[in-house]
Amino acid sequence: MAKRSIPKGVIKDIIIVSVGVLVIWIGLQVAFGTNPFYVVASGSMIPVLQVYDVLVVQGHEPFEDIEIGDIIVFNRPSDHNRVIVHRVASIIDEDPKTIRTKGDANPASIPGTDFPITEEEYIGKVVYTIPQAGYVTQLFKPPINYVIIAVVIGIMVVKEMVKKKSVKELTFTDPLNSENPDTIEGLSDIDKIEKDSEYSEHVKKSEHVETSQDIEKKFEDIEKSVEERNTDAKKKE
Repeated sequence: MAKRSIPKGVIKDIIIVSVGVLVIWIGLQVAFGTNPFYVVASGSMIPVLQVYDVLVVQGHEPFEDIEIGDIIVFNRPSDHNRVIVHRVASIIDEDPKTIRTKGDANPASIPGTDFPITEEEYIGKVVYTIPQAGYVTQLFKPPINYVIIAVVIGIMVVKEMVKKKSVKELTFTDPLNSENPDTIEGLSDIDKIEKDSEYSEHVKKSEHVETSQDIEKKFEDIEKSVEERNTDAKKKE
């Protein structure tokens, strides 16, 4: 069985889309100063933030400008292996600035998780929330993400094949070189068309062209006829 390769057009489209996504992603990180999107994974901030809400985070917001009541994103201070989204509850120290946070749904701040938060743990300030948009991220987890990728590539391959088929069907062919028996049969009947009678008579008459000698002979015959008539008239007188 012959191996079917992916059409070049599909590969080109995939490259264009990939480069476009990469450029947009880099542009967003430069604009926001950090990864601008985070998905709420716990209910510690209910009812303000729900699980699967998407947070837009501004990393260019200076840590020194953070105030009590702001919702911030930061790395857990105990081990930095988890990202937390909580509200600033108090300022513990001003030099260096150190803050304590707390989840709105939690009864109290948790040591090692909610404090002490310094500029080192700080990621950014939450500036906007997109409700429940985080459900989309579930589509990009295995195996659903692989299925989506396969479907997208399959659609692009089919599209490319249909496009090539349409181009082939529209290719011009010379009817004189056609192998279609109907076309050849139609051309073979050209000599069998009946000739128009009036046209044929006109052609026959036009085939006889008088020469200069024929014209001179006619003039001589006319002159001779005139002379004979004059001679006959004189004899009668």
